[in-house]
Amino acid sequence: MLPGVAWAHATLTQTIPGFAKRVQRSPAFVELRFDQSVKALPNAITVYTAKGKIVSGRARGGTDRRIVTVPVHNLQRGGYTVRWRLVSADSHVVSGVFTFGVRRTAPKVTEAFGASGPTTTEHVVRWLYFLALALVAGGLGFRLLVVRGPLPTRAERRFYLLTGAGVVAAIEVGILAFLLRAEDALQLPFGAFFYGDLSPLASTRFGTAFVAMTLGFALVSAFLFLAWLTDRTVLLWPAFLLAIGFASGLSLSGHSAVDSGSSWLSELADWAHLTAASLWVGGLVQLAFVVWPLAPGLRRGAFLGFSKLATVLIAVLLSAGIYLSVLRLPRLSDLWTAGYGQVLLVKLALVSLALLWGAAHHFLVRPSLERGAPLFAGLPRSLIGESAVGMAILLAAAVLVESRPPPRPPAAPSIASHASTP
Repeated sequence: MLPGVAWAHATLTQTIPGFAKRVQRSPAFVELRFDQSVKALPNAITVYTAKGKIVSGRARGGTDRRIVTVPVHNLQRGGYTVRWRLVSADSHVVSGVFTFGVRRTAPKVTEAFGASGPTTTEHVVRWLYFLALALVAGGLGFRLLVVRGPLPTRAERRFYLLTGAGVVAAIEVGILAFLLRAEDALQLPFGAFFYGDLSPLASTRFGTAFVAMTLGFALVSAFLFLAWLTDRTVLLWPAFLLAIGFASGLSLSGHSAVDSGSSWLSELADWAHLTAASLWVGGLVQLAFVVWPLAPGLRRGAFLGFSKLATVLIAVLLSAGIYLSVLRLPRLSDLWTAGYGQVLLVKLALVSLALLWGAAHHFLVRPSLERGAPLFAGLPRSLIGESAVGMAILLAAAVLVESRPPPRPPAAPSIASHASTP
């Protein structure tokens, strides 16, 4: 019945040198400060060079048990990784990683020594995230831009079910993607994240985008729920605009924002590419699984309306994709020699198949329906097949996002630099 003393696990409050800081001189030590006492084991703090050489000594605590330091040798110019693992007052092991640079820019925490690259699990999770974006953004776009009028009760229920599943998945799968990236960087078991310091990763472009997109899609879910609860489709508009707006977080934190040659134009092209793909695939899902089986009276109008929208979406998709491919592949031979180019070839093959499929719908089925011909019996299966190809394209896109484009060739020296002074 009496209140007891409760200790939370120790939290890192300050580091010397600071996270991702560039220092001009070699520090004599690395210091960690916590908000409560910690136990310093001999190997509590380890400092590595970019090649994995240990340049730190034995960690020790001081009179203030909240501070742990480790001496370092004379550090040369370069990037360094600090990995630490301590026992807090509540007996939990807390750990983390950060980087700093001596007379050069610190490496990203995701590129710290010991961090692993993207895994197959991350590819699958990123694909699931793209599918979630397609379900919510594409579903909302289809409902607002193609089928503007009321839907039958069962069709309306399935629309909210699919888009609701998409927005919930965007939040949950986004959290999973962040944890997997943190696992790669910190090299911690998945269950140790409760006591891991994720602040270095949260301060990166990826971490900032993750926080913004998680909060943004929570807001999208609120508007979607209110629209369903009050039966007011006008509330779907802010949900739709927020969904495609916060999808830009992927473009602002990916290759189009940080790689060599990136600019606001590449970020805009990447966002347009992703948005068009989401609207196209999500619209196909709505047409095949909502309108066709549950709203027979809307089939013809929905197909014709989506066909017109898909023409615009594919034009945007191709234009932005071609621009980004040229930007990220400096040489034509990179298409078959670089891993990034090989995955891009697979994606291009799938896109070509999807274009042929869509062209058949656009140039053969659509004119027939406009003339008043009856609906084809095999059209539902054809729409499902095109949706499956679109999902496969998103899988290839997920692998591309996690892959590193080939480096740009060095600039050729100018003629003036070789000219000799007479």
